[in-house]
Amino acid sequence: MGTERESVMGGGAVGTACALDLSVDAHVHTGFSAGRDAVGVVVSAADRTGLTALTFADQAGPDTTWLTAYADAVRRARHRTEMRLRVAAEVEVVRADGWLALPPDLAQLDALSVAVSGLPIGDDVLDARELRRMLAAGALTAGLVAEILVTTTVKGIERASRYVPSQLARPLALLAQAGVDDAVAGPELVGELASACRTTGTVVEISEAWRSPSPRLVEMLRDAGVTLVPASDARYAAEVGRWQYLRRV
Repeated sequence: MGTERESVMGGGAVGTACALDLSVDAHVHTGFSAGRDAVGVVVSAADRTGLTALTFADQAGPDTTWLTAYADAVRRARHRTEMRLRVAAEVEVVRADGWLALPPDLAQLDALSVAVSGLPIGDDVLDARELRRMLAAGALTAGLVAEILVTTTVKGIERASRYVPSQLARPLALLAQAGVDDAVAGPELVGELASACRTTGTVVEISEAWRSPSPRLVEMLRDAGVTLVPASDARYAAEVGRWQYLRRV
């Protein structure tokens, strides 16, 4: 997995003593899904910004039919730039056992970016608004939410890494969205997450758009030896490789 980490980072792995390589953007979107611009437009913008590596990570799922066209567009773009371009897809964890809403064909992908945008409890996946309501009603506690979220995330990246190299998008961001301070995820829970990332070779994205993970969590993951990568989560070409939050953390 070391070779994959180097390719994700554009040759600069991040450890406990290294700075982030801000010439890399590990998560951008295009008009195929959550973004607005074509692959070629995004690549041109990244070139102007001076990036050396770019990972396309459009949102995909079981009903996605455009993966081949998407991957072909990225492959064509490789002939027009010296940047390293990777084809990934952002997929959701949809069950507590880590089951992923995968697209039907993973052969096109260099990586999976794993997201947990809802909390699987029983047969339901609770979004941030539902979590806020249940927390306010006392039906859930912040500690239990954090525990379930970490366990679900760990199982999700373990499952993803069986198929292709994995990245973790916006780790524990659901806590803040539900009005919970991520300090509720103490050293033991963060350690569990960090251990799973190291074991599976999963790199953790630091998202510019989502301001996630928090500086506290970034520091804890870094100190635990987890590989961290800059990720703009850009939906417009003009946002690719533009860092404010990342320079602070």
